[in-house]
Amino acid sequence: MFERYKKELQELKQNFCDRKLISLKKAGKYIFEDNKKYLNLSSNDYLGIAEDRKILKNFLKIADFSMGSASSRLLTGSSYVYAKLECLLAALYRKEKALIFNSGYHANAGIMSALLTKKDAVFCDKLNHASILDGIKLSGAAMFRYKHLDYEHLEELLQKNRNDYETAIIVTESVFSMDGDIADLNRLIELKNKYGAILIVDEAHAFGVYGNRGLGIAEEQNCIHDIDLIVGTFGKAIGSMGAFCTGHEVLVNYLINKCRPLIFSTAIPEINIAFSYYVITEVIPNLKHERKELIKTSVRLREKLSALNLQTTGCSHIVPVILGENQTAVNVSKELINNGYYLLPVRHPTVAPNSARIRISLRADIKYDELDAVPDIIKATITNC
Repeated sequence: MFERYKKELQELKQNFCDRKLISLKKAGKYIFEDNKKYLNLSSNDYLGIAEDRKILKNFLKIADFSMGSASSRLLTGSSYVYAKLECLLAALYRKEKALIFNSGYHANAGIMSALLTKKDAVFCDKLNHASILDGIKLSGAAMFRYKHLDYEHLEELLQKNRNDYETAIIVTESVFSMDGDIADLNRLIELKNKYGAILIVDEAHAFGVYGNRGLGIAEEQNCIHDIDLIVGTFGKAIGSMGAFCTGHEVLVNYLINKCRPLIFSTAIPEINIAFSYYVITEVIPNLKHERKELIKTSVRLREKLSALNLQTTGCSHIVPVILGENQTAVNVSKELINNGYYLLPVRHPTVAPNSARIRISLRADIKYDELDAVPDIIKATITNC
């Protein structure tokens, strides 16, 4: 009965693509496994908030919230705690309305599948996250994927196809999760205005990290006002869980009525929503120096990788090292772990075939001196393979 699945699992293993769940203990910037200590370079906890016991302790002094919701938001799962956070997000972005989701995946898949129909088209960066692609597939809309960050190619696709569809959506990440590079949002705004499209920007890996107030690349590039729907997550730099979108009231109200992941999911407990509110209001405003240091560390790390002729991309706190073959990425990961650096291999289907890599996810509380040996270990491992 299960032969097909067994065969596929064996093929994954042979191609160095099999995955396993691992039980770990985390403490600050370190991970512990089998009583061994590793520097955690595979997390999305970019500001170190999720493992900061002082922040948690201070929050719990004022916390008096439910640990469960037992209902979807459209029944009894919503509350004033949700309303408070949604009002805050709308005010920060100066948008008409905001809406909270259970996760970034729920948000992206739900938004794309709700707003698009078979009469519509979506113009999607080639390297957009799987949650965006899955939502588009669910919608049945025509999908045109433009070359990564190639806005001339995007305009070619818009010129050729826009008039054939009722509604057009342009969707992009701001900081791309596997390449660490950054979209030109102002150029996308020009194109969305020129061709009458809706622009959706996923700030998952930028929210909390970029901009004077930590609102993301849209704030950094001074174009929040011109983006129709901004998506962000609480599960990365904010150190909490859940996600949100904020934008035009019509779009948000439509999602409340049509977004299936929102309608049919039990709501996140109040205590998580309250923690996100606490971090955004009480913690993020005090981390301007840490956010600047995070980017400085990424610049120094890229400089050393380039000096060793190791292929890297981007300019953000996400620093990939492109290795190509799955086996090479697995070997490099093992050697890094043996030397105390917890860095896992990233392989297909997370990235394109033959572009396996090590993705170094930096944290504000990790100094460059702690990372200086990483490029040398990667170079030595490749040389010895």
